[in-house]
Amino acid sequence: MKTFYITTAIDYANGSPHLGHAYEKVLSDIIARHRRLSGDDVFFLTGLDEHGQKVQQSAARQGVEPQAFCDGVAVQFQQLCADLGISNDDFIRTTQPRHKAVVSDILQKIFDQGEIYKADYQGFYSTRQEQFLRETDKVNGKWPELFGEVVEITESNYFFKLSAYQDWLIDHIKTHEDFIFPRFRAKQVLEFLKEPLNDLCISRPKERLAWGIELPFDKDFVTYVWFDALVNYVTGAGYGTDGFLQKWPADFHVIGKDILVPPHAVYWPIMLKAAGIEIPKSLLVHGWWNISGEKMSKTLGNIVDPFELIGRFGPDPLRYFFAREMTVGQDSDFSPDQFLTRYTDDLGNDLGNLVSRLLNMGGRYTEQKVPEASVEEDPEKSLKAAWEGTADKVLAHYEDFAFHRGLEEVFAFIRKINAYAEQRAPWKLAKSDDPADRAALETSLATMAESLRLATVLLVPVIPQVAARIFDLLGAEAVDAYEGKLAWGNSLAGQPLGDKTILFPRPQPQE
Repeated sequence: MKTFYITTAIDYANGSPHLGHAYEKVLSDIIARHRRLSGDDVFFLTGLDEHGQKVQQSAARQGVEPQAFCDGVAVQFQQLCADLGISNDDFIRTTQPRHKAVVSDILQKIFDQGEIYKADYQGFYSTRQEQFLRETDKVNGKWPELFGEVVEITESNYFFKLSAYQDWLIDHIKTHEDFIFPRFRAKQVLEFLKEPLNDLCISRPKERLAWGIELPFDKDFVTYVWFDALVNYVTGAGYGTDGFLQKWPADFHVIGKDILVPPHAVYWPIMLKAAGIEIPKSLLVHGWWNISGEKMSKTLGNIVDPFELIGRFGPDPLRYFFAREMTVGQDSDFSPDQFLTRYTDDLGNDLGNLVSRLLNMGGRYTEQKVPEASVEEDPEKSLKAAWEGTADKVLAHYEDFAFHRGLEEVFAFIRKINAYAEQRAPWKLAKSDDPADRAALETSLATMAESLRLATVLLVPVIPQVAARIFDLLGAEAVDAYEGKLAWGNSLAGQPLGDKTILFPRPQPQE
């Protein structure tokens, strides 16, 4: 069975992690965890793109060598993965010897095939994007802000025959509807491909840029950062080793919409085609996070620090907010008020309060153990009926990357558990000496525990640390697969309940 291989885009080592970086990693992690729970063998890659002119310039400004600068940035991104509970199997850095060897191998192969040639170039260059531009890249006669400062240069470089594969790529996109998700993004790529492609400059002279991977066929040049960075996906899959085809092709490259065209949707598949390597199955393209209605940017000073949010609330509330608020493929908005609303209402009042009430009543009425359900009356039948079909709907939404809809279903069920508790009112039943009321009391707590367990199974991909804590408090086994864990049963009877716990403490005002 082929490994399910998922990647994030690798982050550029030119600054600290922000909310967008955190979101892409969480989205990919939720998919990876969901697929593991579904029974797949999963390999999950993330990492850092460390070469290029901007990195060289940033290192020079700090008075350090580029490698030392990248080492410091890598620590921050690896810490972000750890703090968010990201379950990546590998963290690639493009300065690693394994990656340099793969880039050199692929470049030499394409060069030997006659697909790379040397020529003089005169035109426009964006330092910010580290790419050559055409007049057609202008919008209303001006260079978009995306490109930063654009200068005109003349220099000799090596070019890859990108244009030779244009018709093939157009045909592939049109005949493989699952190649780009969501599908409307494919129209954006096809629109780009209506104009003739220029051949791609894949080198930079060392006299201008020394920080990069040397061209194997000309030591006076280094590799263009995009040709280097995109190759990370095959490096991480073990290109050149016996296990490569166990992972490759990638099932999903998870990327932001800003790097769809041209890098991932044009350069990357054509590079692979020329090298005789199968192209990835799908590009999963997500939108941007706006901050209180405005685009997130350093210029506006509205960059959200994910470490600060994790420090205040823990990783899982941020993971939940990402999954609940973003429709994958569309832009979404982050505001402190909306984050606090989700934290307080969904996590605190709905889920956290349910857990707290159950543990409190277990300690007071059933000697801190899950009792056995012995009553099957309308309240129990109604809650069980509400569960029927819930798991199937949630998992179907997860498969379609509609995590916001899946979470809507899960929390609708959690609210029904709370409504069941109000209807049964165990705190009232505990005042009675009637054996029938005692049976109803024990049944109510057993039913709450089992239904909470079921709901929590579906939350494992999204809030794994909180889910593990709930299982522990219920005396339930940790979950490493959906199979066998989503059927209503009485397996918790007799299990010890934890002490009353506040999973989502009321946030303290910031100083």
